[in-house]
Amino acid sequence: MFSGRLARLLTALLLSALAAGCATSGNPKDPWEGMNRASHGFNEVLDKAVLKPVAKGYEAILPGFAREGVNNFFDNLEDLNTGIQNILQGKPKEGLGDLGRLLVNSTVRIFGLWDVASPMGLEKHYEDFGQTLGVWGMGPGPYLVIPLLGPSTVRDAPAKVVDPSWWFSEAVNPESLWWGIWGLEKVRTRANLFQAEGVLNEAAIDKYSFMRDAWLQRRRSMVYDGSPPRPKDDED
Repeated sequence: MFSGRLARLLTALLLSALAAGCATSGNPKDPWEGMNRASHGFNEVLDKAVLKPVAKGYEAILPGFAREGVNNFFDNLEDLNTGIQNILQGKPKEGLGDLGRLLVNSTVRIFGLWDVASPMGLEKHYEDFGQTLGVWGMGPGPYLVIPLLGPSTVRDAPAKVVDPSWWFSEAVNPESLWWGIWGLEKVRTRANLFQAEGVLNEAAIDKYSFMRDAWLQRRRSMVYDGSPPRPKDDED
């Protein structure tokens, strides 16, 4: 049975998808552009009012080595999921390497706060179940901007709840601790984007379109491990 936390997250995803279906456009990759722009605008307001100021405070208070430790902690948790996904994608060597990273960083250094696996030659990868579905041949479907969670697609959004990292979070109690860890992950992710934010603001005339196209291109590249085939329309 789903816990309260997971049920609320699932409900948010489903409501977002249903709401997006109320607005359509002529872009086949973004048929719900009207609603997506509204969700994007909501996220922008929330970011400026809450997330960005908190992330700036986080960066100002924590020294660089402490922020690196926080990043390593969450990267260590992601290695479990990445290892499983690499195996499901038919890459057992990479998958075993990812699980080896988890074992080394969790045992040699407490909670994975220091990355000792990379200097040992265990390369860091990033995989999720949405990418696995793409490797299995499922298309991304329409672009979808989810309130609070940001850019996604019809394929990738529901796939999030299959990733082991989400199920691992369900074991965190009390609930206040879960929300604290979830909030810390969002804040450290936002702090890591400050440099990219400057490039985005300078380059983008239409920030929404720029972010959508860049996100879709990056996800496609991730599915094909950096070597995506040419799109059919380019071949034509």
